[in-house]
Amino acid sequence: MSTEPKKCVKVDQKIMPTSITVRNTIEEGDQVLLVFEDEVTYLIQVISGRKLAVHRGRPIELKELIGRSYGDSLEVGHGRALFVEPTLEDYMMKARRESGIIYPKDAAMILMKLGIRSGSRVIEIGTGSGSLALALAQQVAPEGKVYSYDRRADFLKLAEANLKRAKLDSYVELIERASNEPFRETEVDAVVSDVPEPWNEVHAISASLKNGGRVAALNPTYNQIEKTAEAFRSAGFVMVEAMEILVRGILARAGKTRPEQRMIGHTEFLLFALKPSDVTHQPERTS
Repeated sequence: MSTEPKKCVKVDQKIMPTSITVRNTIEEGDQVLLVFEDEVTYLIQVISGRKLAVHRGRPIELKELIGRSYGDSLEVGHGRALFVEPTLEDYMMKARRESGIIYPKDAAMILMKLGIRSGSRVIEIGTGSGSLALALAQQVAPEGKVYSYDRRADFLKLAEANLKRAKLDSYVELIERASNEPFRETEVDAVVSDVPEPWNEVHAISASLKNGGRVAALNPTYNQIEKTAEAFRSAGFVMVEAMEILVRGILARAGKTRPEQRMIGHTEFLLFALKPSDVTHQPERTS
């Protein structure tokens, strides 16, 4: 065996500077969240010639925002408006609605439990105002697709407007459909149901969901979620579990931090299940 010391070969690597353009300047047509000291917020599109009436101070000429940076602020007489770039949560909570919306806390768990990621193909049953479609679209982009079904054309039109507002409409196909009809898509990665009687959709879901694919069903009552769980078990789905997500805010202040007195106590129960390749021989998970 050689006792000569090993030679270290030094490779001369030239580090090339990366050129990444990050735009932080507000331009015509951009969406901006205005935040006041009392936590009142407005989500607006910046269009020259328009004014925004606010609860404190003078109306804001929207052209005053053009050329400013996100993070800047503006005095409006009786308050100060901070300009913030909207997040997905802002678009969801500020969505124009004619029905209840899915809250970010529930949407986040759905995305995690179903394993939805860029490139996923997802069926949504019950588009409503499109708040969950927003979260699904951002998660599957840029390679995936959301196929969102609703029986009401007016809901689909409203959801389309909310998706366009967030520039996520290209990742969602909105389709009118009567209850219990089969879906056009097959071998999708995941299905999310937000309809009153999801147990009637189990057959259609199973027909379009790939083996190993996951489903989530949302319902507000114990009776609904119990009936849904039994329907999926009877159809051979496994890993059936239900939960409720509660979020309590904390007032973090020097010397007097405590929980907030008010909270959203209940939104939806979430039920999850998985479709095995052999539904007659797959054991159900035990706790």
